[in-house]
Amino acid sequence: MSSTDPMKRLSSHGSSASIEEDPAAKRQRLERFVADQQLLASQSIPTPQTPYVIYTQRLSEVYRKKILVTGGAGFVGSHLVDRLMSEGHEVVVLDNFFTGRKANVEHWLHHPNFSLVRHDVIQPILLEVDQIYHLACPASPPHYQYNPVKTIKTSTMGTINMLGLAKRVKARILLASTSEIYGDPTVHPQPESYWGNVNTIGPRACYDEGKRVAETMMYAYKMQNDVEIRVARIFNTFGPRMHPNDGRVVSNFIIQSLQNKDITIYGDGSQTRSFQYVDDLVSGLIKLMNGNYDQPVNIGNPDEYSIKEFATKIRGMCESQSEIKFLPKVADDPTQRKADIRTAKREIDWEPMVTVDEGLKKTIEYFQREVEAAGGEIVPTGPDAAKPKGAN
Repeated sequence: MSSTDPMKRLSSHGSSASIEEDPAAKRQRLERFVADQQLLASQSIPTPQTPYVIYTQRLSEVYRKKILVTGGAGFVGSHLVDRLMSEGHEVVVLDNFFTGRKANVEHWLHHPNFSLVRHDVIQPILLEVDQIYHLACPASPPHYQYNPVKTIKTSTMGTINMLGLAKRVKARILLASTSEIYGDPTVHPQPESYWGNVNTIGPRACYDEGKRVAETMMYAYKMQNDVEIRVARIFNTFGPRMHPNDGRVVSNFIIQSLQNKDITIYGDGSQTRSFQYVDDLVSGLIKLMNGNYDQPVNIGNPDEYSIKEFATKIRGMCESQSEIKFLPKVADDPTQRKADIRTAKREIDWEPMVTVDEGLKKTIEYFQREVEAAGGEIVPTGPDAAKPKGAN
């Protein structure tokens, strides 16, 4: 083979392009590559789940925090991740993908400030972080009742593991607790001082009592080990990225309305809930984390509806022909639930800014895309225990 043979040149120099490419063209290609990397490091990439761009600030090392979000691929967690990333922080998402979906954070996978770790919080993990938002736990009754022992483990062992991590690295930790710790309340609306009315052996106890003991552990670690803690008691929240099969009223009513199927209400529809949009919740969590108040704080929208009223509202906004059907009441379903947010207003200067109608409009648009992506049919989950469908 002669020295001018192309194959010999390729084996000698690694590639023919390295010989033939003009230096100016190579420089331009390198400049384009650098520019592309800088662009990717300054924004999210639009995906089917998140079809818009989120820009990220560039923070100096002095202000940038490394933040762990357990359950960060879930509904609320992924919205929190969006806000933290947009502020320029480094974010580590920990999720076992039981109810979380990779699609919820797919738009950040390329970004140098973002890390995704498939991990279950009931197992210890070693990380170096400045703050921990502990959101990991199924939150819809059908999902957390599917494996009640695992739900309890997530709230107890998972919280102990995160508190141990916070203690070791001296990180501040926020627990996503719940209004469910009030059970079927005898006080209305519910202030943080109310101790609750929970059936310890009912079907919802695995979640309710798990969160109650998680709060207890938070304050035990604060008193005994001087861990910096924050506790958010979250009321009903809705918005884009809700799991289509989570079985909660907002997702079920919207999916049923969009498909002109019967809207199913369990009970007579007189039970009440207060609903907040997810963006408001995220703002509240961040304000609580970075504020100075370390007692429990209700985060919810006091705008209260009966379930029947809410179903009628959603049906109208969807311009649906659905009929409303009443089925037997679910065991231990609270008769009323409304957030008393005086503490949040006073201590962290927070109150909801998005109206229920504004939030529902965005949520309906999201579920319209979900129904289309599913080929025009989604079967909502009923009240019984069920494993999430298509979680990943």
